[in-house]
Amino acid sequence: YLIEKSLSFDNIFVIALIFSYFKVPAEYQHRVLFWGILGALVFRGILIGLGVLLVTHFSWIFYVFGLILIYGAVKMLMYDEDDADPENGFVLKTARKFLPVSQGFEGSKFTTTVDGKFAFTTLAMVLLVVETTDVVFAFDSIPAIFAITDDPFLILTSNIFAILGLRALYFVLAGMIDRFTYLNWALAIILIFVGVKMLAHSWFQIDTMTSLIVIGSLLSLGIGLSLWKNPSDGPESS
Repeated sequence: YLIEKSLSFDNIFVIALIFSYFKVPAEYQHRVLFWGILGALVFRGILIGLGVLLVTHFSWIFYVFGLILIYGAVKMLMYDEDDADPENGFVLKTARKFLPVSQGFEGSKFTTTVDGKFAFTTLAMVLLVVETTDVVFAFDSIPAIFAITDDPFLILTSNIFAILGLRALYFVLAGMIDRFTYLNWALAIILIFVGVKMLAHSWFQIDTMTSLIVIGSLLSLGIGLSLWKNPSDGPESS
């Protein structure tokens, strides 16, 4: 749960970026997150089932998972928010090519009619981007938990609890995301640590408690340094 919750911080950064890019009004964000989380539970359940099947039948899959995590860490370190352009992403461009999409928002609706014809709203496209983004993040977070346990029940429930708290966590942190300067670095190092652990599992084992201490320490360090570097301005003096 600690691994899944810590990696969900990165989801929050990207969701905030998506909402900002599409200028989603605050009153519609709850609806997108609600359906996005439900969809994430379904997709992650499928990916976890596939992961358990692979681990059960192919012992070498741990090396693949380890490389995926390290690759994800490198991407995280190289990520430049200024270069992010959801509008030109493959999923959204494909959706706009094959699906009828209206211009602008229609309240909190995902569907509408344009000249009497069915169409998806911009809010539906935002939901699509949020959903596919979570699937991408699942390719990092789900392999990471296999470094701790291969029990399907623990893997599924830890994902469920981490995701269910994502909506509330987003609205708690949305107004102060810019202060977490070093959190991405901490998350990347966590991914590298877990990836190396999976690659080296045949030669030496790191017990679960040690792993959790390392992960918790790195996460705390990233948050602590960020808040120290970017302290709250506090109330203005009169």
